[in-house]
Amino acid sequence: MVNSVQGSNPLAATQTPAPSANKPAATPNASPAPNANKTAAATAASVSDAAGSSANSQDRFLKLLVTQMKNQDPLNPMDNAQVTSQMAQLSTVSGIDKVNSTLKALSDSMSAGQAMSATSMIGRGALVPGSTMDLSEGRAVAGLDLAQGADSVQVLIKDGANNVVKTLQLGAQKPGVVPLAWDGLNDAGEASPDGSYKISAEFVAAGKAAPATTLSFGMVAGVAPGAGTTKLDVGKLGAFNLSDVKQVL
Repeated sequence: MVNSVQGSNPLAATQTPAPSANKPAATPNASPAPNANKTAAATAASVSDAAGSSANSQDRFLKLLVTQMKNQDPLNPMDNAQVTSQMAQLSTVSGIDKVNSTLKALSDSMSAGQAMSATSMIGRGALVPGSTMDLSEGRAVAGLDLAQGADSVQVLIKDGANNVVKTLQLGAQKPGVVPLAWDGLNDAGEASPDGSYKISAEFVAAGKAAPATTLSFGMVAGVAPGAGTTKLDVGKLGAFNLSDVKQVL
């Protein structure tokens, strides 16, 4: 019995091998600086991509924020001010995107409405900026656009050689559009041939003379809807914005 107890050597069960005793104790994983730098670079690149797509900006921002918080340095974590600042930036960008979308929708709706409204002008005459008038069968129509009231207005009608054919005295006029009609008779009382004539005008106000804006007359032949504007096809006079039309006759 004695031999059996001595052979069991109870100390052997408690001894540990020397090499294992010399190993350093395991330590928790530290956040590696290289990986943190890579994460920051990836986050910056993702932010740049997100800026180009407003439709997914909120979703991408939240993913980036969660990723950033997961990979933050435990010794230097993000504070509440940083998170609040980023959330405020997201709210601002989201708000601007919504405003831009709303304004674009309103602009498109207004453009469509203008185009539909402008179709009612097809086949009608319009006064638009110009310096010519066409004489046909003893009738020519044009106009003036006066920025202020005038004590007197004088209109010169010239032929293709720049010779004065007719001088019209319109007297005192109120500010605004002044329609102009010519029967084709020259200063000598003779009928002028049909064709295109040039017009120029000046007005006198408070003793000072100044040139007046002349308007040409043309028939609206069509409507051309565009981005943010609607143009009218006024025959040989060209295309004009709706805002260029001073009067519809």
